[in-house]
Amino acid sequence: MERQLQGYGLTTAQILYRLPDHPRILQTYVWQDYDLAPDFPEMRGFLKFWQEKLDGPLHSVRYVHRKLISATEWRALKGEFILH
Repeated sequence: MERQLQGYGLTTAQILYRLPDHPRILQTYVWQDYDLAPDFPEMRGFLKFWQEKLDGPLHSVRYVHRKLISATEWRALKGEFILH
């Protein structure tokens, strides 16, 4: 809940990369984590790790981001439900 209130949202990235042994072939990888828009520090850190440590060179990255709590979803309620 704390991360939601800080503005984190679910980021999903589709990463296309070239196979090291067959550079003409593209492979896809889907990455998903909670991240802060618009800077996306988690995704940028993962892509930096990819470029430094993995052999498959990146071709392209497409991503979408959805905030966990938006203004229309957050509202105060008056009332109480008691079960049992």
